[in-house]
Order: sequence, then C-alpha cells, then structure tokens
Amino acid sequence: MLFGEKPREWTGLLLDTVQSMEQFALLASELAERLPEQSSRYHTFAIWAEGLLRSMDELEQSCYAAKRYSELVRHNHVDELSFEERLSYNRHVYYDKNSYIRIFAILDKLGFLLNQLLELRTERLKAHFSYFTVLRNLRENNLHVELMKPLNELKERYQGEMNRLRTRRNLEIHQMNAELKDDLDQRFANAGGPRTLEDLISNMADLDQSWEMVQGSINLIFRFACKRLREMG
Repeated sequence: MLFGEKPREWTGLLLDTVQSMEQFALLASELAERLPEQSSRYHTFAIWAEGLLRSMDELEQSCYAAKRYSELVRHNHVDELSFEERLSYNRHVYYDKNSYIRIFAILDKLGFLLNQLLELRTERLKAHFSYFTVLRNLRENNLHVELMKPLNELKERYQGEMNRLRTRRNLEIHQMNAELKDDLDQRFANAGGPRTLEDLISNMADLDQSWEMVQGSINLIFRFACKRLREMG
C-alpha cells in the first residue's frame, strides 16, 4: 500500500512455511480436543504458531519497506539530501530498526516454542534464554540431530550478517540510536568534513541475508514440528 503495489502473495519457500505453520496449528488444536488432559498444552501451541505467523508477516513487510525506502535515497552526503530524500531516509531508518529488532524477537519466540515442544529444559542452562541458547542445547547434547544439523548449518552460514545486525540491535536498545553511532564516528575521524550516510546498500544486504536465515529456520522447525505432532497423535 505504501508504494502503490498489490498485496504480496506467499510463494515458494515462504508459502511452504506458512502452510506448515497452519498445519501445525490445526494438528495442535485437534490434539487438544482428542487429549483433554493436555488440552491447555496443545491449545497454547496452536496460539503460539498463529502468533509466529503474524510476526513473520510483520517482519517480511518491515524488511521490504526498509529496502524500498533505502532505494529512494540517491545521495550519500546528508547536506545533499532533498526534502523528499530526507523523508525517505527517515522512513528507511524506522523500518530498518523495526526489522533488525524483530529478527531477534521472532527467533527468540521460535526458540521458546521449540524448547516447550521438545521439552528441552533450556532454562536450566540460562534462565532468560535465546533461540541460540536452545540451538546450543540441541548441539551440545546431540538432540534431535535431523533438525539440529540443518538449523546449525543455517546459523553458521549467516553468522557474519547476524553478528552485524546484533551489534546494531544492541547499540539501538542499550546505548544510542544506531544511525547516530555512524555520525559520531565520522565526527571523530574527520572533524569539519561532510557528513555521509551509513552504508545503506551493505546494511540492506545484511538484512536480506538475515531474513533468509530466519525464514529458513522457521521452515525447518515447523516441518519438523508437524511430524512430531503426528507421531504424538
């Protein structure tokens, strides 16, 4: 809507992921009816899956908007930005932040679901655990190898991009606006020189790759989770 385009339709891997998430929610609801003594557990799984699907949709939209607005910024120096470019840059910054904060939020929600579904008890390792703590638990204890190995391969493949996004996320949450850190570094490096924008192309490449890591992980986990529920049923 922001760009005068038709709503996106899920295709390819994303369509397969959405279908797996919907199938998981359906299977969990059926188990809740079939096993009344465990209905609370399975109804909770169904609601978590629906929440993750909504979060994935919100993340995809944020990533798309961040990239589209970055493409409308044609100058590198702050003083060269037109009024329209400055608006596009500010909107890019908003959706960019929204994206990289959401990336780690959705991964942690995914880890929480996986921890409960597989009864991993990751909280014994760390009270406030992340998705990556859950993955480490699987890896170090050699659990559910058919899921652990491809998830770990995804983590390793995109480690550089995810680390850079984590640095920006931590800076934004705990210290200062992430885009201002670049301004501060420039102020020290070339006093009096023209202020340049951060490398939007590089940042968007990191965001694209990290989104691929997230959607790939969700796909693997929900395909495995559907199989798990069928076995339990």
